Amino acid sequence: MGSAEVLIGGLLVLVAALAALARLLSIPYPIVLVLGGAVIGFVPGLPHFELDPDVVLVVFLPPLLYWTALSANFRDMRQNLRGLVLSSVCLVLATMVAVAALAHALVPGLSWPAAFALGAIVSPTDPLAAGLVMRSLRVPRRVVSAVEGEGLFNDATALVAYRLAVAAIVGESFSLGRAGLAFVAGAAGGIAIGLAVGWLIALIRRHTTDVQVSLTISLLSGYAAFIPANALGASGVLAAVTTGIFLGVHGVPALPARTRLQGVVLWDILTFLINAVLFVLIGLQLRSAIDGLAGYPVTVLVSYALAVTGAVILVRLAWFFIVPYLLRAVDWRPSQRARRIGARYRLVIAWSGMRGAVSLAAALALPLATRTGVPFGHRDLIIFLTFAVIFATLVVQGLSLPALIRLLRISDSGAEEREELRARLAATRAALVQIDELAEQEWTRDDSVDRMRLAYEYRRRRLGARSGKITDDEGYEDRSLAYQQMVRVVLQTQRTIVVNLRDRGEISNDVMIRLVREFDLEEARLEI
Repeated sequence: MGSAEVLIGGLLVLVAALAALARLLSIPYPIVLVLGGAVIGFVPGLPHFELDPDVVLVVFLPPLLYWTALSANFRDMRQNLRGLVLSSVCLVLATMVAVAALAHALVPGLSWPAAFALGAIVSPTDPLAAGLVMRSLRVPRRVVSAVEGEGLFNDATALVAYRLAVAAIVGESFSLGRAGLAFVAGAAGGIAIGLAVGWLIALIRRHTTDVQVSLTISLLSGYAAFIPANALGASGVLAAVTTGIFLGVHGVPALPARTRLQGVVLWDILTFLINAVLFVLIGLQLRSAIDGLAGYPVTVLVSYALAVTGAVILVRLAWFFIVPYLLRAVDWRPSQRARRIGARYRLVIAWSGMRGAVSLAAALALPLATRTGVPFGHRDLIIFLTFAVIFATLVVQGLSLPALIRLLRISDSGAEEREELRARLAATRAALVQIDELAEQEWTRDDSVDRMRLAYEYRRRRLGARSGKITDDEGYEDRSLAYQQMVRVVLQTQRTIVVNLRDRGEISNDVMIRLVREFDLEEARLEI
């Protein structure tokens, strides 16, 4: 068996074991996976593993960006557009400048281009771990959307700044005006390409009846936007994100129900595997990062790591407690005052600035030498400092974020549940109107119409009682719960019979799978 097979098999086993441990310990799985990978990387006898940055930036990143954008709350991001732009652009640049100034002053011989490269590498956030913690603790959706939206868009700013810093490292000339023009052109080009790809994919998928083909197109959508944008010099990150947002608004709702059901399951498994493998690989890089720094005393390395990590965290904390008050001093519009959030929520957002795989991939992609052939002497140190920031923000902030949320007593106000109830009630009323219209059609039967009308009338009364619009609650919820429990028992009985028929050889396995899936879908519609 070759080394590639051993690596893939070992990674999958490691991911499964560490993810199970994370669930057992009730800790977000990215934290456990990074810690586990770091520990296992030092096991004697294991070969060194070097993570190819292209694997992250080209293979892993596009589908993750696409799916996160596809399932993002676009309305929340649009309402918080100014804050999103500030945190995705200005905060990234502020972090880069602060880290660069500190690193240049602290590390002897570190050039300004190398210092700015380090700042650009550690400036973008990874929203996955923070999002997992927030959702599990029922943090208000607006706060979750702010963190996830920032993580979606700030990679583009950081990668543009990173490319400019690397160009200066290898000896190319630098112009601030040209850099600004490159940033604007890259962002505009990425958004334009993302919109065009999104529109084309939506058109194709609407006319694709085969579920497997449609889901294959879905899997390739992120690449379809990312790769052409990168090839044309535009922002592949913004292209993939724009495609995901466009299809989330215009494409997915128009797909057949079966395609949507299978797509959610497929993407749920795929994104978990990609994220899990990435976080394990991040942990495994610790050994390689340390091996290249034999000439540095341990105390010096620790002091560098603490200083850079502290700068990254403090800049973010200062940003969310200075910039909002500056904006409030100049913008008194009622619409802006309505969107303000309190200090407790801003503290949670500030403490959610965890770094991840994009930062590590950018560090690993640093050049080995300049154009003149002179080795880039601080490459190993920058990789180590990047890993230190990732490790500290993921582990320290990730483990302390739940305690902070509980300490500040932050919880969802129930707005999402009220929205869901309002939507269910509106859909039920629309169904009753449609049933009345269908009753006038010649092809419908009176008994079928009456049976359906009774079911939806009961549903309307139950939802109305839950929302408080019907005061004479006659035990609708208890009766509905009892009925749904009966349905579940009956469905389980049908599943058992069908499986027994398969076991006795009276029906094929294909028939059994098809029928069991129908029973499962019917059970999934229950509200218990």
